[in-house]
Amino acid sequence: MKFWMAFLGFFLLLLLLLLTNTAARGEYGVVHVVSENWSKDYCILFSSDYVTLPRDLHHAPLLPLHDGTMAPWCPGKDSSRQVRPGAPRRRPLRHTTAMVMRGNCSFYAKGWLAQGQGAHGLLIVSRVSGQQCSDTTPAPQDPHQPLPGLTIPVAVLRYNDMLDILRHTHGSAEVRVALYAPPEPVLDYNMVITFILAVGTVAAGGYWAGLTEADRLQRRREDEGAPVDFTPAMTGAVVTMSCSIMLLLYFFYDCFVYVMIAVFGLGAGTGLYSCLAPLVRHLPLQQYRWPLPGHRACLQLPLLLLGGLCAAVTVLWIAHRNEDSWAWLLQDALGVAYCLLVLRRVRLPTLRNCASFLLALLAFDVFFVFVTPLLTRTGESIMVGVAAGPVDSVSRERLPMVLKVPWLSFSSLTLCDQPFSILGFGDIVVPGFLVAYCHRFDVQVRSRQVYFVACTAAYAVGLLVTFVAMVLMQMGQPALLYLVSSTLLTSLAVAACRQELALFWTGQGRAKTPRVTEQVI
Repeated sequence: MKFWMAFLGFFLLLLLLLLTNTAARGEYGVVHVVSENWSKDYCILFSSDYVTLPRDLHHAPLLPLHDGTMAPWCPGKDSSRQVRPGAPRRRPLRHTTAMVMRGNCSFYAKGWLAQGQGAHGLLIVSRVSGQQCSDTTPAPQDPHQPLPGLTIPVAVLRYNDMLDILRHTHGSAEVRVALYAPPEPVLDYNMVITFILAVGTVAAGGYWAGLTEADRLQRRREDEGAPVDFTPAMTGAVVTMSCSIMLLLYFFYDCFVYVMIAVFGLGAGTGLYSCLAPLVRHLPLQQYRWPLPGHRACLQLPLLLLGGLCAAVTVLWIAHRNEDSWAWLLQDALGVAYCLLVLRRVRLPTLRNCASFLLALLAFDVFFVFVTPLLTRTGESIMVGVAAGPVDSVSRERLPMVLKVPWLSFSSLTLCDQPFSILGFGDIVVPGFLVAYCHRFDVQVRSRQVYFVACTAAYAVGLLVTFVAMVLMQMGQPALLYLVSSTLLTSLAVAACRQELALFWTGQGRAKTPRVTEQVI
């Protein structure tokens, strides 16, 4: 059992290194569609280099929608619809927003034709979803110069959204649309929820690790439930295999993502069982047990029922993982249990080992966020690309090794690309190892949780700094750069002030207190 837990804890660590947030792709807007008894918002892509959309729906003109998806709408395809410069203009689309198919001609040509017939806006339906804005919006040779003669907004609408609009508005006398681009929220209340989840998980994992250490010292023996010590050799193996997994995800995302989902399901189910088992053992059903042939252990009915419940919850999440309305709650619950399992079962015995592990993963995080954009063809960091999922992904799956909380403020970004803010498990577990180490050291030297409280507070401050940096720089951040710095420096400062730096560095707190008999307060 101990070997299994060591293997599981080691392998789980390889999968916990995803970045906090992702960057937006392109310039997003919203088209608000209204019929007699129905309305809905859809995502659009546009270029602000030549046109500015209203910032809110109240200032956006609500115009009739003209369905031109059955016409070619390209120069030379239908001469009756062409308008030459200087010729008398027929304006059959006066005060409307036209909707046409992508076709083979340029976006500018389509926009100019629509404007020449009096349209006040143009929606171009594209079957390719998730493209860069520069690829799907009209742009001149010099992107900093406005398009000559084109003054109406031209935007791209997804093909599936067009089908949804036609299905809901079939038979309606009149359909009206409004194009606008609501501002992106600088801050959202879901950051508060993410902050509470992350800090609460780190604090609970560190506290539980301290309780386990106190129990181990009292019993003076190692049992099956004892943590597994993490050696320096394992640090090198973790970093090497993490780089390999990141590259496999970047180049073979659609295949490898299902391996990650399966591994997360296994680890999350095990973590949920580990968190609930201590509570279940106090239920009044312990008399229902059956001895195993040839073993001293017994099968206990409460634990069997708990195992079935954890398996059912995990299967439920796997089956409905893409249900955005509620599946994120299950994912977050399983993710928290996942992190608690690792923090409890994996122990870094000395601060020397802990610091080398944290700094190695800090270098890994910074490299894949800040350095890889210089090496990739698109200029996007591998970490951000993997965390968000490739734009050309066929499976449309997302990696589950994150806490995700839906945005509470409406914006075009939440509608088009990022309905959730995410925090990677690595940003919880990696600094969480140091918090757990601090609490174990508190138990050894009987310092009444001084190190634990200081390191937990430092983690909270580091996470706030990460959020501020993300808002100011408007890009994904290597969160470990702030979290490792704040927690490591704070814990070293506390040890120096208490004149316990040598003991803290070597993890020899027991040398100062040969007998530890008190319970952790």
